[in-house]
Amino acid sequence: MPKPAERERMQGAQSIDRALTLLSAFTAKDPQRRIADLVAETGLGQSTVSRMANALVQLGYLAHDARSGAYGLGPQVVTLAAVALNQNPLHLHARQIAQELAAETGLGVNVAQAHGSRLFYLCNFEGRDQPRDSTLIGRGGPLHATALGKVLLHEKDREELADLLGTRLERFTAATITTLDDLVVELGRIAEQGYATEREELALRRACIAVPVRDRSGTVAGAISISGPVSAMRLGEREQELSSLLIERADRICVRMGYLTHA
Repeated sequence: MPKPAERERMQGAQSIDRALTLLSAFTAKDPQRRIADLVAETGLGQSTVSRMANALVQLGYLAHDARSGAYGLGPQVVTLAAVALNQNPLHLHARQIAQELAAETGLGVNVAQAHGSRLFYLCNFEGRDQPRDSTLIGRGGPLHATALGKVLLHEKDREELADLLGTRLERFTAATITTLDDLVVELGRIAEQGYATEREELALRRACIAVPVRDRSGTVAGAISISGPVSAMRLGEREQELSSLLIERADRICVRMGYLTHA
């Protein structure tokens, strides 16, 4: 039988695990959840979910709408997210450059890093021609079906790719790469030309072009992209123009991060 101190530590760890499980149930797809939703999503008992949800409301990590009965993420989550974002070196060094590029091109500009088998967005700027009603910052995306993701993958060998992604890749459109063999070929092309393209691979009528950003050690620390509707991107005509713009901006970010691109 565990000693009292050990039992207390175990109970504390269990409470933390349950609280984080509860918070993780709130997503971009489901930002508002009722107690019944949280019970179904987490597998925790209703009394446990209700008790923990109320405690998280008191702490500011959840907000509760008394009229609808729904819960959502609270202001303390926003505060922590801002702290995490503003101490991220890639975000700090890329943000201004990405914002200026969006203003210059009128297209969307994003900066992302890899996290496990997915990417997550650190910067998201809409150009004048690409207004959005929500931000991509903090959202995730597939690595194999995005220009940003393919750039983040392009220096990995086949074994690393298989360990990370498996051999069957999720299909989003008819243009999505769905086999490891095809992905390896695509990543080889990216390594040769220095940038990745995406033509309706994740979403119809959307296109993107991305280049890597390296840190002081020369490791790919992230990627920056220009994206927009196929009709605005016109990659058949503008691929060289847009890739050159991106490479120049990525070089500037790399220098800020301590990587001498032409050393």
